[in-house]
Amino acid sequence: MLAIFISAAKPRVLKLATYLCRDWLRAVLLAILAVTVHAPALQGERIWDDAYLAHDSPFIKSPLLILEAFRHYLFLDSFSFHYRPVQNISFIVDYFFWNTDAYGFHLTNLLLHAASGVLLYFLLRQLFASLFLRRVSIVVRARALRRLPWISLAAFFVALIWAVHPVHSAAVDYISGRADSLAFLFASAGWLLFLRAQRATRPLIRGWLYFLAAASGLFALFSREIACVWIALFVAHLLFVEKNLRARARIGALFCCGLVIAIYVACRQLPERRPSPPSDEAIGSGSVRAALMARALGDYGRLLIFPTNLHMERTVFDPIGYRSHVDWRKEIGVEYLSILGLAVLAALVFGSARRGRGQLMRIFGASWFLAGYLPVSNIVPLNATVAEHWLYLPSVGFLIFLAGCAVELPSRHRKLAVALALLAVAGLSVRSHIRSADWVTAETFYRRTFAAGGTSARNGVNLGLIYADRGDYAEAEKIFRKVLEIAPDYPIAQNDLASALSGQGKTKEAEVLFALVEKSSMQTRKEYPRTWIGALNLTRMRHSVHDDGSALAILEAARKDYPDVWELISFESEILRKTQGPDAAQRLVENFARDNWWHYGAALALGRLYAQKGDVDLADAALRHASWLDVHDTEALRLIVLMRLRQNRLDEAFRTQRRAVARQPDEPRQYILLSDILEKMGRGAEAHAALAKASQLRALVAAQPIAN
Repeated sequence: MLAIFISAAKPRVLKLATYLCRDWLRAVLLAILAVTVHAPALQGERIWDDAYLAHDSPFIKSPLLILEAFRHYLFLDSFSFHYRPVQNISFIVDYFFWNTDAYGFHLTNLLLHAASGVLLYFLLRQLFASLFLRRVSIVVRARALRRLPWISLAAFFVALIWAVHPVHSAAVDYISGRADSLAFLFASAGWLLFLRAQRATRPLIRGWLYFLAAASGLFALFSREIACVWIALFVAHLLFVEKNLRARARIGALFCCGLVIAIYVACRQLPERRPSPPSDEAIGSGSVRAALMARALGDYGRLLIFPTNLHMERTVFDPIGYRSHVDWRKEIGVEYLSILGLAVLAALVFGSARRGRGQLMRIFGASWFLAGYLPVSNIVPLNATVAEHWLYLPSVGFLIFLAGCAVELPSRHRKLAVALALLAVAGLSVRSHIRSADWVTAETFYRRTFAAGGTSARNGVNLGLIYADRGDYAEAEKIFRKVLEIAPDYPIAQNDLASALSGQGKTKEAEVLFALVEKSSMQTRKEYPRTWIGALNLTRMRHSVHDDGSALAILEAARKDYPDVWELISFESEILRKTQGPDAAQRLVENFARDNWWHYGAALALGRLYAQKGDVDLADAALRHASWLDVHDTEALRLIVLMRLRQNRLDEAFRTQRRAVARQPDEPRQYILLSDILEKMGRGAEAHAALAKASQLRALVAAQPIAN
């Protein structure tokens, strides 16, 4: 009976195996798993840089700013030289469709990662075939893949393990981390388009494919700087692996790579020049850098094999360990990472040197891994010594190397290798799912980061701000004081401590601290960004006690040191408007708005000033300009409506308010204002309908807490 059951089941198993060999099904499985393991992050809040990049940044609020994104670095007020206009453009798309809903931003991250995994599978099929079938053309290799299913199977498992690996959490679950997946997506797409062009028979189609491949490579560079490594890998493969490529195609590809890099370098000259970030003298020596390179390699190897202790703000350097021999002995544990790093390097070298069927695959994988590792190895100064998301590209090479080792196994052990790979996929998927849950709330994230070892000053400040935002100033004060024990000169922590003290009514102590931040800003600005915040908060305290003369003096001095900071100009102009009238404030705002046409806040403030002066035409132009710079905000439209009502131009007021309703269809106040306009126009029934809609929305909002 059992034999009959087994014989009957065999055709079904074979049919299932046949289905699993189909590329489309593997692509679907890759996408589903990649999204599923990171699904908890879909409910996540904005964390860390997300608050600026995916919410506050003025460059994401309108499609009109797409080209402007190429004229600025990623952060406006920072030491970083991150030039990533495509990342900003992706946020423009998210903001356009999702407004400020973080779910949509997270969903885009997951889809980008899933798409990258699918493209990686198709790319590795071609690359693995080029390693094992070096003497045949690309066209023949494409046909040979059908008769050598193990090549596609190896590519599938590498892509699958890569897609579910938890070390990529910071690149997928963190909205601001999407630069890695954007660069990966465009670079792998460009490589695939180039390979597809080799099989095209019609010159026109081949030309378009080459053009799209070059454009994808350029978009990859505009997404993240690591795309330079992708180009290096492509060129190396072109020169040392592709033996049957026509000389014309090879030279053309090299020329296009050079042209793409030249365009990228030229575009990087568009942003205004910034002062170089401060260098850490403690890690400037060659011996220390060599040690950090070994430690980083050890940490990365450990994370790729056993991704247990995952957290942001990783480091493999503690300056305390270099003060004396006693301190060095206390920090001896970190030196084990150096030994592990040397062991990883030895394994890569030994595996690449060992002859066998998978040698070329191992050499290719080791080269890929080391090419991706070197730029982030501490060979040059970066903003951290290690970071998990920096493994997004190098991890592919590491997995290729392991696949090259598995290829050497005897045929009788290959089923065991497949079983182990499936077990790895299951274990890594569970770990990814757990890690993804760390990003659900900001408090959960910062607390778990602390527990895992990410005890940096920035992490402490962010945790303290959560308590301050909820009004628990006493607890926030404790955290900020602990941060200042670690970093006594950290101006952001000093400023936040002063704010927490002010919230508890300790105004004198807070003012002294704000004054200290403002006084030391000339020195601290060389080491930290946003050091103007102390001056701003000090003037707010002076303004709150009606000492506007002192407040204006502080702001004027601060503006000389920080001429392009809108927060300072905005507050100074507001004080001037209240104390001296709109004419006194107009010059400040006009100058800033002229130099920064893209700034929504400046255009809105200028429109308010013109309206207060009674200059309707200028106010209308400024407010309309502001309304184009933010496709979801309605304040500029509201001010235009109020001007039209005062002029009794009801039809224009009605049309403008309809635009506001379209932008915020779930906001009751928009329907109330629309109802007022309709009432003035004598359209009573429509006015009552608008009021009924507002009442309905208010009832829904009131019912939400009960439902929860």
